[in-house]
Amino acid sequence: MEQWEQFFREKQVERTIQALKKNNFEALFVSDSKAAFEEVMRRIPDGATVGIGGSLTLAQIGLLDALGNRNIQLIWPFRQAKNPEEMHGLIQKSFSSDIFLSSANAVTEDGKLFNVDASGNRVGAMFIGPKKVMLVCGVNKIVKDIDAAERRVREWTAPQNAKRLNRKTPCVETGVCSDCSSPDRICNIYVTLAKKPVRTDIVVILVGEKLGI
Repeated sequence: MEQWEQFFREKQVERTIQALKKNNFEALFVSDSKAAFEEVMRRIPDGATVGIGGSLTLAQIGLLDALGNRNIQLIWPFRQAKNPEEMHGLIQKSFSSDIFLSSANAVTEDGKLFNVDASGNRVGAMFIGPKKVMLVCGVNKIVKDIDAAERRVREWTAPQNAKRLNRKTPCVETGVCSDCSSPDRICNIYVTLAKKPVRTDIVVILVGEKLGI
């Protein structure tokens, strides 16, 4: 990374963390994936119930595989469920976890968290149910404001995630969001966390790498 880009990114991260804290989120910066992995693992006590929301970022930092070796009760619906009924039951169970792990689609410089979901299992658990939520986000997910966050998801994140998840949507064919009504659409629920939810503590860990989509 060139020194002027490094300067820009450092100032952007600084603004974002200050804004997140002003909005009553806990927020911190770590330099790389290894540090992010260690930070999350350090915060998970033995015996905890840990829920997992769909997140490419958590897989990229090596966290998902490592959690299987911890002395915890892991609730990972998309890996553990054998059928739709089990999936629904595990998703419901994850809402009562001690710790819920995921990422955000975008983090704004004015301290808001923006997410888009297909069914709401991931975003719902961010604001009601779990005692603590930890969101790991690469610095590539920082945007100016909510308008920029929505553009990022529509123009960049959603088409790629739809392709990654093998969805049958127009954007998988064209690479462009057409605001479709496909049954396989993944952009059904738009949620902005403007401030820390009353009953849920949220930790945002910004990582000095490009992670997720």
